[in-house]
Amino acid sequence: MNVLLTGARGFLGSYLLEGLREHRVITLGRHQDDHIRADISVSIPEIPPSKLVIHAAGKAHLVPKSKEQAHLFHQINFEGTRRLADSLLRNECIPDTFVFISTVAVYGIETGVQIDENTSLSGTTPYALSKIQAEQYLIEWGALHGVNIVMLRLPLIVGKDAPGNLGAMVRNIRRGTYARIGDGEAQRSMVLASDIASLMPHLMGKQGVYHLTDGIHPSFAMLEDHIAGSFGKRIHAIPPSFASMLARIGDLIPGSPFNTYRYSKLRHSLTFSHAKAVAELGWNPTPILQGFRP
Repeated sequence: MNVLLTGARGFLGSYLLEGLREHRVITLGRHQDDHIRADISVSIPEIPPSKLVIHAAGKAHLVPKSKEQAHLFHQINFEGTRRLADSLLRNECIPDTFVFISTVAVYGIETGVQIDENTSLSGTTPYALSKIQAEQYLIEWGALHGVNIVMLRLPLIVGKDAPGNLGAMVRNIRRGTYARIGDGEAQRSMVLASDIASLMPHLMGKQGVYHLTDGIHPSFAMLEDHIAGSFGKRIHAIPPSFASMLARIGDLIPGSPFNTYRYSKLRHSLTFSHAKAVAELGWNPTPILQGFRP
């Protein structure tokens, strides 16, 4: 099966590329090792026919500090998706199935338990808005041209050398400079990058919106202890009252990585249901604490 994959040189994309090794994969991106070198946020490349398109390229893991940075989310995540779809049309290579890597950030929710895919899309950040716009465009495009559209709204993606907050957590625990906030009992939905990759070939002919999680939703403390155990380290805790004070101080420091917003996220659970993926896709994930080797 011919597969077109964008974002193959990114964190998740590298797992997807490995998981698709039994198929003929054509990679599209800006990296020199990509088969088709192009920046789809500004240009439309020529694309060969593929039965399955997996669009994993995108911009994340950045809080914009200017209007220009905020606009990049729209340019890369929405315009890039639109141009990719236009290129498929122009080259007369409409796929059977188009898989779009989206995010649970589209809901704009900071706390909740077992949130399902029918929840309204209320995200207001530039990242969330760009993904919402891309989703809506693809739904209309797929209906118009007879393409199966699969939206994967993903929570925290776990794997070796992860970017963002997870990567920072691993590095700081390894260095012995990490501290737990309170009891760390808040839960988060997570999913192994390798499990996402294993699912890709089975999405041919499917359509719909799905959450992928491990179904366990480990607490911060469980994840921290798992990582610490891998490095022979111990996690020290900061009392909530002291952490709250540090967060308020962080509010006064532009660009501080720890503030009341971050503190609140660490204190409240946010989990998503994967029941639909289990029922319709045969999703059978590996528990994070079994499969993750930092």
